[in-house]
Amino acid sequence: MGRMKKLLLILPAFNEAKVISRVLDGLKKELKKIKGLEKEIVVVDDGSRDQTAKIAQDKKVTVLKHPINRGLGGALGTGIEYARREEADFVVSFDADGQHDPRDVKKILQPLLASQADIVIGQRRIKEMPWDRKALTFLSSVATFVFFGIWSSDAQSGFRAFNKKALQKVKIKTQRMEVSSEFFGEIKKHGLRFKEVTIKVIYTSYSRQKGQKNTNALKILIKLILRLFR
Repeated sequence: MGRMKKLLLILPAFNEAKVISRVLDGLKKELKKIKGLEKEIVVVDDGSRDQTAKIAQDKKVTVLKHPINRGLGGALGTGIEYARREEADFVVSFDADGQHDPRDVKKILQPLLASQADIVIGQRRIKEMPWDRKALTFLSSVATFVFFGIWSSDAQSGFRAFNKKALQKVKIKTQRMEVSSEFFGEIKKHGLRFKEVTIKVIYTSYSRQKGQKNTNALKILIKLILRLFR
């Protein structure tokens, strides 16, 4: 009898002490409903100055700590490298600010479990987004298509799932928010199968404040251009 396949959830977290306990409780509750997989939650504390790491440790999950804030790409890179070392079969990235619904973890895993995709992106429902997020999401998707030749309805979604093949192939080089578009460059480069599934998005004043700033869009675009011509 072979070993049980392993699911690892990566939560990049920076100063999320206000919500991390609730987010972890929600994830643990939903993970109990997913049978047949060994499961591990990993919080990558990206140089937080509050009690994020301590709260996560008290919740008995794995905590990886950066001494300084490296950004979303840096945190995801740390989590993915850990997943490789632990020989995870499936990896899900999940925002720590309460924007995602833990019940969607099972949904985003289904195409991987059915061998229909190597990478799955959680597509947030446009109608649930504030108008400025709708515009930013569309422009980010257009930029991702121009630079990487892959259309995604939600290129900046932080809710993703990878199988073992994708986990071994994908290499993260960027440190900040542009990592979301970089994933599509890796999909194109390695010929990975890609699928989107619709997920729920939960916008609160807290998650809006913690999320990507609209003014970052131009910076991300410039970084993508520089990366393209490296």
